[in-house]
Amino acid sequence: MGIELLEKQATVEDLLREVAKIKSMVKDAVDDGVRSALRTARQGREFAEDTLDDAKRAVKQNPVEAVGIVFAAGVVAGCLAAWIGMRRR
Repeated sequence: MGIELLEKQATVEDLLREVAKIKSMVKDAVDDGVRSALRTARQGREFAEDTLDDAKRAVKQNPVEAVGIVFAAGVVAGCLAAWIGMRRR
């Protein structure tokens, strides 16, 4: 009976070691995922800032064209909203 108890204890210790390994692997995977998400968010923010800077530069270079584009987009959006509103009735 003493030998069986020692074998069971070794098995429990093995399980605890395996659990510790799995815990470490999961922690590493989560840390990698968090780092990847943060890196992607930073890249997205930089892309958005660059796009906004490009848009500002384009408006400064061609202000009349920019006003025309915004006016046309407003007319299209208004017509689309009116058309959708008429269809619902």
